[in-house]
Amino acid sequence: MILPQNLHRALEVKLTIPVRTYDIDFAGIVSNIVYIRWLEDLRLKFLDEHWQLEKQIEQGYAPIMLGTEISYKRSIKLTDQVIGHLWLSNLGRLKWTVQAEILSNNELAAIATQKGAFVSLQNSRPIPIPAQL
Repeated sequence: MILPQNLHRALEVKLTIPVRTYDIDFAGIVSNIVYIRWLEDLRLKFLDEHWQLEKQIEQGYAPIMLGTEISYKRSIKLTDQVIGHLWLSNLGRLKWTVQAEILSNNELAAIATQKGAFVSLQNSRPIPIPAQL
């Protein structure tokens, strides 16, 4: 189900992201792989605020990633101010989709879409999206 327009950025979270010296590649810009870590940080914040991971694990299931698609719009350097936004964009019967934006100095630096599902911790098989979520 695609969410209604009034829920364009449903359950959005925002995270100030520090750029670390170890994030920089030989060209002096943030390495592409770092964005994947930042997306993980954003998803963990999302889970903390909306779908508490500890409760999911207690109930015998957990989220898994099915795919990540990212488009890089501009490079990020060590001294840039970086902010990430992530929100739920689609919630189906078995799969969920989140979208994210990474801003650098208030300019769009990257956009991403990630798809996932939930699996049973007993058998690692996909389960329907839990009703309480």
